[in-house]
Amino acid sequence: MSGPAESEAAVPEGVPSGVVVVMPAYNAALTLERTYADIPHPLVERIILVDDVSRDATVEIARQLGLDVIIHRQNLGYGGNQKTCYDAALAAGARIVVMLHPDYQYDATRIPALIAPILDGRRDMMLGSRFLGDPLAGGMPRWKYVSNRFLTGLENAAFGLRLSEYHTGFRAYSRQLLETIPYRLNSDDFVFDQELVAQAVAAGFRLGEIAVPTRYFAEASSVGLQRSIVYGLSTLRVVARFLLHRLRIRRSAKLAARPRDSRRAP
Repeated sequence: MSGPAESEAAVPEGVPSGVVVVMPAYNAALTLERTYADIPHPLVERIILVDDVSRDATVEIARQLGLDVIIHRQNLGYGGNQKTCYDAALAAGARIVVMLHPDYQYDATRIPALIAPILDGRRDMMLGSRFLGDPLAGGMPRWKYVSNRFLTGLENAAFGLRLSEYHTGFRAYSRQLLETIPYRLNSDDFVFDQELVAQAVAAGFRLGEIAVPTRYFAEASSVGLQRSIVYGLSTLRVVARFLLHRLRIRRSAKLAARPRDSRRAP
């Protein structure tokens, strides 16, 4: 269902934008401006930031930058934040939705390469992978490297893919994918991302990836060891649920959606 990383490609000229960037934000004041500056603005129609009750100046900075800002009245978690992001992007008429963490860990200048395979119809979902380069050289802690490698290998075996990373905060989705899969049934926690991947694979959507450089620095957000353990165990449950569903042992409503045109990945 997935081959090697996508070749570098420019966004075709003359293509109407319809590209909406969404940022699930929590205490991103120190990095938001740098992230925003790297976005290729002529290509992007709208930027929506959803704030999860930040305790810093995230909202004020976002408004100064001219972003569309949605403020949660209570913290809904990383997954809950993304649900609001995708609902808002679809309501805004997005053809392609780019999810970008506002913590400057991911290179937003790579957005054209990330969305090109979706625009030309080769992929439905794209991931920005740190593991197509050297994440350790970019400052990734070794324990994160090892756990990411382990979980990615397990997911590749379960999903029948050959991706280098699933655990990235830089992704792009086609409108059809987001309108098809029931992402609102997913967790409000960090495992939301892996549930969405499992839904996309179960529905036959086509996944791909490009390389993005790794950035780890003091101001960037990072999940600690305890939360990472919970996330790892939750990811294992996602894989188990996917396999039970695929083997028709225990069907899952989260994984039951099918694309309207019944496409299957090559």
